[in-house]
Amino acid sequence: MSDFVSRLNELRTSSNATNKEISDYVGISIRSLQFYLSGTKEPTLSKFIALADYFNVSLDYLSGRTDNPEIQ
Repeated sequence: MSDFVSRLNELRTSSNATNKEISDYVGISIRSLQFYLSGTKEPTLSKFIALADYFNVSLDYLSGRTDNPEIQ
């Protein structure tokens, strides 16, 4: 499982957000979010940024490049 998939699943679980809430914010279908969560597909850059914004974490954290979730 990629770092992105692990982080996205971790953030979704810890935030208690529903797939519908996340997908509505990002502007994707629930099915697309499920593809991201399973690692079947990767988001476009704009959707990746929207996911980081939703969870209020840095892009580097969401991608697994750092363990610091803070936006710098």
